[in-house]
Amino acid sequence: MIRFTVTTLWILAAGALHAQSESSWGLSVEEAVIKALQNNRELRVQQLVPVVAGAFEKIERGVYDPELYASFEHIEEIASETSRSTGGQFSVEGDDVEAELGLRQRLPFGTELEASVASTRSISNRAPEQQQARYGLSITQQLLRGFGTAVNLASLRQAKLDTLASQYELAGFTQALVAEVETAYWNFVAATEAIAVFEQSLELAQSQLDEIESRIEVGSLSKNQAAAARAELALQQQSLIDAQSERSQRLYELMRRIYPDLPVEQVLPLQATSLPDIDSSLQADRQAHIQLALQARPEIEEAQLRLQREQLETVVTRNGRLPQLELFINLGHSGYADSFRQSFRENDGDNHDYTVGFEFSQVLGQRAARARDRIAQAQTEQAEQALANLRSLVRYDVLLALNELERAQKQVSASAVTRSYNAQSLAAEEDRFEVGSGTSLDVARAQRDLVQSRIAEIQARVAYLIAKVELYRADGSLLERRGIRLGGEGD
Repeated sequence: MIRFTVTTLWILAAGALHAQSESSWGLSVEEAVIKALQNNRELRVQQLVPVVAGAFEKIERGVYDPELYASFEHIEEIASETSRSTGGQFSVEGDDVEAELGLRQRLPFGTELEASVASTRSISNRAPEQQQARYGLSITQQLLRGFGTAVNLASLRQAKLDTLASQYELAGFTQALVAEVETAYWNFVAATEAIAVFEQSLELAQSQLDEIESRIEVGSLSKNQAAAARAELALQQQSLIDAQSERSQRLYELMRRIYPDLPVEQVLPLQATSLPDIDSSLQADRQAHIQLALQARPEIEEAQLRLQREQLETVVTRNGRLPQLELFINLGHSGYADSFRQSFRENDGDNHDYTVGFEFSQVLGQRAARARDRIAQAQTEQAEQALANLRSLVRYDVLLALNELERAQKQVSASAVTRSYNAQSLAAEEDRFEVGSGTSLDVARAQRDLVQSRIAEIQARVAYLIAKVELYRADGSLLERRGIRLGGEGD
């Protein structure tokens, strides 16, 4: 099990891996996939997307966290006032201190609650010291706009959908990466086996040329017979050079995905340990693969979540067209005394206050609210059409993959038959050449045909393996078939 710390990623290896020492650079296709999931930079970047989305979800949850608040004020005042009875002026000096501690919280129902305890001290040269202690409770309830959990939890639910959608996006990216790695691996295997074919063909061409030159020296063949053999030898050398270049290119493509930081001098010794062994008896059920794709493709899951998000947005915009009407209730109970402690003790008296009322507001015309609602409805319709189009494309992808798999499956058998007959033709031409009824040119042509058929057989086998990978990617089952599971934090 391999655990990634960002979005939790387990790799459950299906079957035994072909373990190789690091010095030999032996690599199986299973190991190539695992190392790509460990080392690929693009995957590391993609793994951060669910983390960011999950953080936004926590931000939306934080809207309903309780909030503790406190305030303190000290006010000093020196002023002159006029006596109403005598008309004379006198000096007034005051010293007030106000302190408040409270807890407030928003609820998903459109309710705001606030509980507080406050203390006020007033000292003046014209009046004795007075201490007031007050316990307060405030309730504000939205009755139209902003009422109910449907609209107030919409942002949180959208954030949850964004988090899930980002996980499906990561699954789709991971699936595409696995398909790319396996395809690159098998292309590298095909290029490697092609080199072996050309090396064997080059050795055969050289031995045939040596034999022809020996027979020319003893006079049993004319000198012209050597020209075709030399041309065939040169052609096989050219083919080997191209095959070696092709193998290097395929190797670099594979290394870019699984070892992005590997020095070039360590790339060359790599040897593929998995062979293109195939089971060409696979019978694909078109309808089953299409149905599986419509259920398992990460792109469809992500598009469905995006549609749900847009539908939630219409709930918000429809609610935003309603007038704002809120009910507020403020309750308080106070105690008065000439000391701080005594003011709280006097709180069991009849000193209380309360306020009850409504507040109404409505924007005339509501052009902005109507426009936002229209935008949300249009985006929802776009998401619906995009989902329908994506389902159609997925069906098309599966049909193309099945068609390619059927073609490759048939080519495996056909190429094997062709290679077998070309081998017999080469043996026949060599026999004819031995008895003098054939020419070296005929042998060279037969040998060339055999080489081409052997390369075609290798390509057919690899194409079949790649076609299976593409089918599993198209029907969304590739990760499951490879024992790879993606999960969120805490899964």
